[in-house]
Amino acid sequence: MRTHIITDSACDLPAQIIADYQIEVFPFTILLNNQEYLDGVTITTEQLYQFMRAGHSPKTSQVNPQLMRDSFLQHAAKGESCIYIAFSAALSGTYQTSLLVAREVKALYPDFDIEIIDSKGGSLATGLVVYQAARMAKNGVAKAEIVRFIKNQSPHIEHIFTVDNLESLYRGGRLSRSGAIIGNILNIKPVLHVVDGSIQLLEKVRGKKKAIEKIVEVMEEKCLKVKDQIIGIAHADDLENALNLKAIIQERLGFNRFMVNLIGSVLGAHIGIGGVGLFFPNQIFYTPEP
Repeated sequence: MRTHIITDSACDLPAQIIADYQIEVFPFTILLNNQEYLDGVTITTEQLYQFMRAGHSPKTSQVNPQLMRDSFLQHAAKGESCIYIAFSAALSGTYQTSLLVAREVKALYPDFDIEIIDSKGGSLATGLVVYQAARMAKNGVAKAEIVRFIKNQSPHIEHIFTVDNLESLYRGGRLSRSGAIIGNILNIKPVLHVVDGSIQLLEKVRGKKKAIEKIVEVMEEKCLKVKDQIIGIAHADDLENALNLKAIIQERLGFNRFMVNLIGSVLGAHIGIGGVGLFFPNQIFYTPEP
């Protein structure tokens, strides 16, 4: 029996991949103008960015537990095996909530076969792992082997990104008000990375061009020279810089397989318009498809 792969809307995978590999996606809740939306269901990322460009400040909340409960109950009743690859537990309570919901469902269906894994990341860092896990599931790989891959690979996906405006980091509580004002005046662009699921400052540079250059430098230091691996690039409504980053990597490092997509609503709401992120493994636990 095929293992069902579940994730949440913080994974930022392209819709075509989600459809092709039958990946189930739990939507986060988007709070905007006193209304609640389901990420990717009742509001698209493009629509969210339009609201943000118009001056609105969306907020997010974790996946509705009832949505999880309904899904888990359905799978349990059918005797299906599932793996839920969740957004970083350090950035959201969704992972912990899913554990509680699964426990409730197991009280009704003791044999419910589900594995819940903290991806320790978000955006295409999680997305790349979900994609490979879904590909394995589609090819009939045993659940235990898929779980082993996810747990091994997730801690080894690098997240290197920058933001265009420090105001969003201030609103999210990750930067002081004075720091945001001074940084914007001086055109300071923080280069950030994720360590054990948490966002941390890597370096501050002046200007977007230098920030992109720094991202590439970090990739040169940490990436594996496996040319047919997939490199993830995500952007917060800044396709021009995302494609520029892709071109630099192609020319300088010789990679030619990319997954480029918008940074979804969950992270986009917090980092603001103009963020660009790069995602790649520093160790590989899978064999890329030809």
